[in-house]
Amino acid sequence: MILLTGANGRTGRAVLTALVARGADVRAFVRNPQYAEDLLELGAREVVIGDMATSEDVERGVVECAKVIHIGPPMSPDEVSMTMSFVAAAKRNAVDQFVYYSVMHPFRREVRHHSLKLEATERLVESGVPYTIVEPARYMQHLELIWSKVINAGDFAMPFDVDQKFNVVDLADLAEATAAIATESNHLYATYELAGPQALSQRDMAKVCAEILGRVVTAREVALDDMARAAEARGINADRIEQMQIMNAHYTDHGFLGNPNILTWVLGRTPTTFRSYIERLVATTG
Repeated sequence: MILLTGANGRTGRAVLTALVARGADVRAFVRNPQYAEDLLELGAREVVIGDMATSEDVERGVVECAKVIHIGPPMSPDEVSMTMSFVAAAKRNAVDQFVYYSVMHPFRREVRHHSLKLEATERLVESGVPYTIVEPARYMQHLELIWSKVINAGDFAMPFDVDQKFNVVDLADLAEATAAIATESNHLYATYELAGPQALSQRDMAKVCAEILGRVVTAREVALDDMARAAEARGINADRIEQMQIMNAHYTDHGFLGNPNILTWVLGRTPTTFRSYIERLVATTG
């Protein structure tokens, strides 16, 4: 049995689907019981309702599981304590592998959630628990938050410089790779940077969208204050908004480049290109 935490999030659901496709028995750990039925329908064998901040819930989740895939809440200030609670339970229960879903370049300590994942990684490595660490780059799927504006108004608007480059990566590829790492026998004690196959700016990505959609699509940098107001309107809390502003300012200064070789090796194929992702998105959303 594999325990999958954060199972109801966008990443968690993708990883659950990929694990089920490989025939894995998955116990989904989720906070809100209203999503339990959905996760069972996606193929989870079991669902545990619990809070990552409650050690008793964590223990119930880990017990009798051979492996753990830990996906923490996005940008949580409690990243280290939550992660180490699962690590401690994994050690007590002698799990065979703890897969920590981190972030590419955790050493970018100016960005808090990178820094916290770096600390959690260090403590996991020194815990004695058999581990594998996956470090994904920025998702192609972040575009889906603004996709309606892209197709209806040709407005490709992101809160960072339009010419900085990113090796964006398809979440479906990341999920497939994570499932492979958790179900194959040759990934222990590895740390894998998982980046997409092309270094693309927002201007480059807008051009691809324009070619596929057959309309003008223009890249535009959104002011961080405007981003913050929009995030607040969506109900995002103040702490996370502040961290989003810091992260995007960092992206403006430095971009987010990586190398696709590791992902290619884990998948056994070339990772999905941005063009292929957009073609898939158009086919599924119109």
